[in-house]
Amino acid sequence: MPLTVRPRRKRSIRIVVTLLCGMLPIVFGSVILYLQAERTLQHSTRQTAEEALRQFDLMLDNTAQAARELLPLAGKDCEEVKLALREQVTRRPFVRSTNLVWDNNLYCSSLFGPFKEAVNAGDYHEGKLWLMNGNPVTPNTALLVYRLSDGRGGALTTLDGYHLSNILRLIGRETLLLLQVGDNWLSADGKVHQGALPALPVAQSMLQSNRYAFSVSAGFPQGETWRYMADAYPPLFSLLIFFGVVSGAIGHIVQKRSTSPSHEMLRALEAGEFIPYFQPVVHGDSKQWSGTEVLMRWNHPKEGLVRPDLFIPFAEHSGLIVPMTRALMQQTAALLGPQSAGFATPFHIGINITASHCHDLELVEDCREFLAAFMPGSISLVLELTERELIEPTDITRQLFEQLHSLGVKIAIDDFGTGHSSLGYLRKFNVDFLKIDQSFVAMIGIDALSRHILDTIIELSAKLDLGIVAEGVETQAQAEYLTAHHVNFMQGYLFGKPMPAADFINALSHH
Repeated sequence: MPLTVRPRRKRSIRIVVTLLCGMLPIVFGSVILYLQAERTLQHSTRQTAEEALRQFDLMLDNTAQAARELLPLAGKDCEEVKLALREQVTRRPFVRSTNLVWDNNLYCSSLFGPFKEAVNAGDYHEGKLWLMNGNPVTPNTALLVYRLSDGRGGALTTLDGYHLSNILRLIGRETLLLLQVGDNWLSADGKVHQGALPALPVAQSMLQSNRYAFSVSAGFPQGETWRYMADAYPPLFSLLIFFGVVSGAIGHIVQKRSTSPSHEMLRALEAGEFIPYFQPVVHGDSKQWSGTEVLMRWNHPKEGLVRPDLFIPFAEHSGLIVPMTRALMQQTAALLGPQSAGFATPFHIGINITASHCHDLELVEDCREFLAAFMPGSISLVLELTERELIEPTDITRQLFEQLHSLGVKIAIDDFGTGHSSLGYLRKFNVDFLKIDQSFVAMIGIDALSRHILDTIIELSAKLDLGIVAEGVETQAQAEYLTAHHVNFMQGYLFGKPMPAADFINALSHH
């Protein structure tokens, strides 16, 4: 086929474009997987922090309950209450020792009985909790002390750091989990550190207890996102590589073909290979020839005559349809201009235009030159709007159609009823004709729904005072039906196939 010529693009550029096409799915896919991994890790640390917070709250519930039961005993003789202190240690899980305070002096302990040690309320975060790195009995072993006071009396209950670090290890098995109380924080190795809590680089989640004065922080070390992706996403990475290979192959094929049609059509345009074919348009009542639709054909030197559906879409996409239409109008004017003296009534000449023709006002000058080639008043130029592309109602398009109408050029909507913009065109542009698509005409006498749509279009054109042309008329029954419904003009194989200029001019003399 004529549109399969190889492009003349440098090999190095094709290789670069192919690599880019192959890399794009891999890069974009990797970014998406990275974001998904971050969300997954964030969700994991959030769940870990919530579970650790719940466990620590349960532990402190025990120590707080023990302190509440012992607080009324503060101030009593230690010998009288030491059994009660030891009873709380044995009854309450996680409670390591209990103590009574009077006038900021610890005077009774479940471990030693009578005891004397000053208590500094400032050591306790918010006056309630103190995370300390051991005491004289168990140095370098973390303790969490809960303080409850009422007036001169108070109760202290301690929670063994082993239980705290155990929670950090078990719950935070795959994460970094830290417990913070004031300026002190506890790590999973059971050591208490002082100062600011270290930042956790990946997916850090920090939760504050709403019942006690502590917080929990969970996160992952640097690079955990990539490690997680390497462990969890190998099949997806394989799929991304597959898509990258496919995308690169498609890019390689597309770029080899993408410039071929426009390059070949530009050559054909310069060589004058696009020629006009003419299909007669007849009056609906008399069936006499009243005009023609000018159709473009490609007379390829090797392939012969090429159908328009094989090259028109490429021409529209590449923007070559505008100079191709201009060349078609110039050839038509040269062929039919000398015949215009014999036209009894204005001879309708229909030429297709697309959205590409409406980007500027050059079409006005093309039409002016076209009309100048004919005897004044001998023809009626009809521009048929095709609906493969949407024509936007901009200031340029409004000015374009106004100037065309001032020249006497008429506007028709081609294939009305099948495109997405026909009704919009009726509202936005000053239209003169509707052309009924041949798919509706072909269903006359066969499909009731299509016939109803056809009748509706005919009725609509009558109400809007528009001329109407039926395309694709192939049978006498279709012609009689359209005549009975007062269709103005018809065209189709029943009246004549598209033909070269010489055949059309010869046949025109007999009609």
